[in-house]
Amino acid sequence: MSENENITEEQGEEWKAQPEAEPEPEVEPELEAEPAVEESAAPGGVPEGPPPESESAPENAPVVVPVNPNMGWYIIHTYSGFENKVKESLRSRSEAFGYSDKIGEVLIPTEDVVELRAGKKVTSKRLIYPGYVLVQMEMNDELWHVVKNTPRVTGFLGGGHTPTPLSADEVNQILYRQATAADKPKPKMTFGKSETVKIIDGPFNNFTGKVDEINTDRNTLRVLVTIFGRATPVELDFLQVEKM
Repeated sequence: MSENENITEEQGEEWKAQPEAEPEPEVEPELEAEPAVEESAAPGGVPEGPPPESESAPENAPVVVPVNPNMGWYIIHTYSGFENKVKESLRSRSEAFGYSDKIGEVLIPTEDVVELRAGKKVTSKRLIYPGYVLVQMEMNDELWHVVKNTPRVTGFLGGGHTPTPLSADEVNQILYRQATAADKPKPKMTFGKSETVKIIDGPFNNFTGKVDEINTDRNTLRVLVTIFGRATPVELDFLQVEKM
């Protein structure tokens, strides 16, 4: 019999020896969501899962290895705006129910975004996946029940009593995106070709024009501005324009 099997049997005996779990504490009253960070815009309805990654982690990026090999990364749905409160509740409930050694990291992925305010660049945090929290945990029926019934949690991504954990590559992609976002903040707004925009900074301030070309690598736009009756292309930073 292998060492892992022995550990499992011993843990099983401990569960049997434990007294029946006390009734779960009452759900605390709903509070207003704290606008700790801004949310990414999500097209109508609740998505089936986090949006696909537009940027994959490179092959040589470090692979995330859980501290406990029995732990996996899972995604839970939360009320939008209550992600941080859910994180705090998971910590307090895991200690109260004696599961603190079976829950590892609780992650709320964010990214840095930059915008222009009063002529100055301002960087702020924005949720990458509003309404989702990543939890590193050792899944079992009892812990599944405790996490699922945490206030403001609506369930696990994947549903059922045995939700599917994320692969190491999937977790690594999320962490890589979060790490690189800190080094290269994204513009708060995105633009589409032929979209009408207003210039809010620079020599063409208050002019309007249409987006002719988008350079996402440099975060710049070529905007066709009408000057003296002619459409003139002007290259602008994303931060120098706003949507009409």
